[in-house]
Amino acid sequence: MNFDFSDDLKQLRDQARRFLAEQCPPAVVRRSLEGQEQFAAELWREIGKMGWIGAAIPEQYGGAGLGYEGLCVLAEEIGRVVAPVPFASTAYLAAEAIQTAGSDAQRAEFLPRIADGSTIGCFALAEGSGNPTPSSIHAKVIGGRLTGAKWPVADGGIADIAVVVACDEHRQPGLFLADLSGVRRHDLQTLDPTRNHARLDFEAAPVQRLGSGGWGAVQRLLDRAAILLAFEQVGGADACLQMARDYALERYAFGRPIGSFQAIKHKLADMYVALELARSNAYYGAWALGADATDLSLAAATARVSATEAFHLASKENIQTHGGIGFTWAVDCHLFYRRSKQLALTIGSGPFWKDRLVDLLETRNAA
Repeated sequence: MNFDFSDDLKQLRDQARRFLAEQCPPAVVRRSLEGQEQFAAELWREIGKMGWIGAAIPEQYGGAGLGYEGLCVLAEEIGRVVAPVPFASTAYLAAEAIQTAGSDAQRAEFLPRIADGSTIGCFALAEGSGNPTPSSIHAKVIGGRLTGAKWPVADGGIADIAVVVACDEHRQPGLFLADLSGVRRHDLQTLDPTRNHARLDFEAAPVQRLGSGGWGAVQRLLDRAAILLAFEQVGGADACLQMARDYALERYAFGRPIGSFQAIKHKLADMYVALELARSNAYYGAWALGADATDLSLAAATARVSATEAFHLASKENIQTHGGIGFTWAVDCHLFYRRSKQLALTIGSGPFWKDRLVDLLETRNAA
């Protein structure tokens, strides 16, 4: 079975890579890092015009209709430049929740606005530290009104709508759609200021229910987002490997490139092996996502675990390869290290996904 992307998708990847190299250099990322802007608004508008946000949204709802494989291709390029835009929150989570769990009326109302970039979405799951479980959800919806606090919420300070995980009158968790106008928000400080994070305080805020799938719908959304985030992580890991390689060839010590020393060779080899394993798992996940395969959950957990570990290793070893200068503000290594840490916690930590992977393997093997 061939899991490679089609020629059209490879062309899309090349075009996206050229565009982001020109429009999202490290200077753009640093503007968000240094607090000059919450996110790259101009870049976001251009991405919206090109139809990237709606890549997996059907054309009848204003999307590009490229399918999930197209969205995976774009996710990898977004990750390669650590773009300071709410792409993951909007395209992988908010849009996906509405598309898979929403009614026809909800899709018609919200998806076109998401696809053109005029509406930013976010996903409000966490209520403080800890991994996502039904017992950790305390926000509640009574009579169509949501009360509770969610934090940290990625892109919560800049979003227009939020898909919120909350419990209904019967204490059953589910997905709810909230308009954030009028909702109290407080920006939070995180390790990666290039992605906005906020606390959202809901006080009897009106919401719409998205489907009736309970916690199963939440987990399915997390599984689908895990594959897309894995591609972002693969893109970031690949960029780190290239940065480390280039520096190892141009930096001289004792009259020879540092890349000729065995210790540096081992670092680069370890990064490459981890990256290729993550890429293979991500490609299988892209196929499973597009085909809605029966083992989608297993593919998602596998991709999530391997991509998280590969990006962490690559971002760490990139700094180590650069030596003392790699720890400084002047070098871009830390941009990737920050993003690797942030993405590793976005939809549950590494141990959470490792436990899920083991549970899924045990269930499959027992069948």
